[in-house]
Amino acid sequence: MYAVVKTGGKQYRVEEGQTLEVERVGEPGSEISLPAMLVVDGDTVLATPDQLAKASVTARVIEETKGPKINGFVYKNKSNNRKRWGHRQTLARIEITDITKG
Repeated sequence: MYAVVKTGGKQYRVEEGQTLEVERVGEPGSEISLPAMLVVDGDTVLATPDQLAKASVTARVIEETKGPKINGFVYKNKSNNRKRWGHRQTLARIEITDITKG
């Protein structure tokens, strides 16, 4: 059985016991519920909103990490306009604990 869940504006295909890194969703050690977009169990597929209202995917936040550093530089010719910027996204490593189809 697997499910497609949505978090942080992205969709992930997950199975029970799988760990993945997503954008920060909660404190380490907490249980979270992710909205299911699709649930597949063998030959049964749940895809409509009324079927998915009963389905749930729960996960446990293992730890918080940081993503890779992104450096940027903006330069405009002949105007003495220069700007440096950087960004490092905070991520959460989660483990899928349960997928129920309701």
